[in-house]
Amino acid sequence: MMGVADRLEKITEWIMAAMLAVMVALIFGNVVLRYAFNSGIVAAEEISRLMFVWLVFLGATLALRHQQHLGLELLQARLPFKARRACAVVAHLLMLYALWLFIEGSWIQLLIGLETRSTVLRFPMAFYAAAGFFPAIAMALTVLANLWRILAGDAKARIPGDPNAAFGAAPVEH
Repeated sequence: MMGVADRLEKITEWIMAAMLAVMVALIFGNVVLRYAFNSGIVAAEEISRLMFVWLVFLGATLALRHQQHLGLELLQARLPFKARRACAVVAHLLMLYALWLFIEGSWIQLLIGLETRSTVLRFPMAFYAAAGFFPAIAMALTVLANLWRILAGDAKARIPGDPNAAFGAAPVEH
């Protein structure tokens, strides 16, 4: 049975695929129109830029959920389990703080963007800030859920440096 997070992930993947398809069609169509007919789609660049910003942040959210962001776990891998766990807790708290700053800044930019319009289509520039705001909330919830698992001692917790993490096994205590 699929959980809510899994369903939201599937919806996000479909939205990202649709946005990428629209971007490709708009940019390709614009290139063909410019070179073949000396015209173009005026809004293509603006729509593509907005979709690209959303793609980046939605992709970052999915990458975080699957622990696919770049990380250097060389030091943590050499630590005993309790020290790795403590480092993970500190790292998660720092990530939550950074995400809070990002959410707060995005919210301020979102409010400012409600008063500012895009050049061609005249949509609120808040759409750009929203691309950071909503995914940052999703990332904070993801980090918070893993922090809860770490503190609760759940076997599903992702602790950097765990030698068995690549194979999906439970953390090894030393």
